[in-house]
Amino acid sequence: MNIEQNTLLDKIPSQRWLRIIPPILITCIISYMDRVNIAFAMPGGMDEELGITASMAGLAGGIFFIGYLFLQVPGGKIAVHGSGKKFIGWSLVAWAVISVLTGFVSNQYELLFLRFALGVSEGGMLPVVLTMISNWFPDKERGRANAIVIMFVPIAGIITAPLSGWIISALDWRWLFIIEGIMSAAVLLLWMLTISNRPEEARWISPREKAWLINTLRQEQQAIAGKEVKNASLKAVLSDRTMWQLISLNFFYQTGIYGYTLWLPTILKELTNSGMEKVGMLAILPYVGAMFGMYLFSTLSDRTGKRKLFVFLPLLGFAMCMFLSVTLKDYMWWSYAALVGCGFFLQSAAGVFWTIPAKLFSAEMAGGARGVINALGNLGGFCGPYAVGVLITYYSKDAGVYCLALSLAIAAVLALLLPSKCDQPTKPVSQQLDEGQATA
Repeated sequence: MNIEQNTLLDKIPSQRWLRIIPPILITCIISYMDRVNIAFAMPGGMDEELGITASMAGLAGGIFFIGYLFLQVPGGKIAVHGSGKKFIGWSLVAWAVISVLTGFVSNQYELLFLRFALGVSEGGMLPVVLTMISNWFPDKERGRANAIVIMFVPIAGIITAPLSGWIISALDWRWLFIIEGIMSAAVLLLWMLTISNRPEEARWISPREKAWLINTLRQEQQAIAGKEVKNASLKAVLSDRTMWQLISLNFFYQTGIYGYTLWLPTILKELTNSGMEKVGMLAILPYVGAMFGMYLFSTLSDRTGKRKLFVFLPLLGFAMCMFLSVTLKDYMWWSYAALVGCGFFLQSAAGVFWTIPAKLFSAEMAGGARGVINALGNLGGFCGPYAVGVLITYYSKDAGVYCLALSLAIAAVLALLLPSKCDQPTKPVSQQLDEGQATA
């Protein structure tokens, strides 16, 4: 490559990391805050005021994911063929309105309806933003890009935990929903002013830079087009065994993630016998650990090209820490350390996992595939919280946590069974550029 090409390679990544990732990350953070604030509201007075039992609390936490099903595939297709920017913009309007209305509920049935509606309005977000990431980042960068975006989970946890504890202590649980709904409206302005769907629409990069990125991504798709998924329809993809492995893996993973996330404040409150403000502070550390875990495993995966291994290891670690949090419950700080360990592994597999569809499906199909995997897999987000609530009601909290550990262990086994082509390397960008010149 000549000096001009080297300069171009140095310039483009810095612009994309700074101009695309932050607005997507901030928008995902606010969506997650709206999603999990109920975890703090329940032990913070909502359950007592509305007469909500443990099983009903699990249902209220999990019904979100039934609504979450509806816009997964449409969202992925819109991001491929239309404007993911407009889709997320309208979603932000809905998140804001529903969150504020939740602050005025008077009974558990109104709460269930609004949680379901929130699930519908947030349903298309992840396939949309992951498709947008695929529009901007080649495979060699995509694991890190996905991990940074999915880092909205720990960042939102770090923000939500102390903020929720403070708002509930200073005001009450109703203001928690109202204030975070107003924050969603503020993020809408940032989103509409900053984001671009794809390189062809961006005004802030030069024609040369745009051409380089489009050419790089096109070459990746040409490589995929030579594989067996060339003209696959969505029906054909759904008949693929690997597709169902990905769905099943994501289901058991999400069961563990949301079972842990939505019951963590309650578990911490019972473990430490402390108030909500202290619970909020204790809940920060697991999410800090999650940021380190996501960065570590996604970086190792990108450097080695191994996807299966770096999905398996975090899932196994998550399962073991979940198990230890119960077995060590008589030793409060050891049990808390295991819960922090759960946080470290919480989303560590996610960024790597979401690089796999782009390796197995064409760009045309990957958006819909992500939607199907996320939609059906996220039914685990319903099963996890609800199963824990039912087990707490009829057995014990320990039984609920053991159930989550088992689910994560199953997900780890499924990761090992994924096909070897998930680890197939992609040619370096420099090689792609040289080959592009040779054929020009």
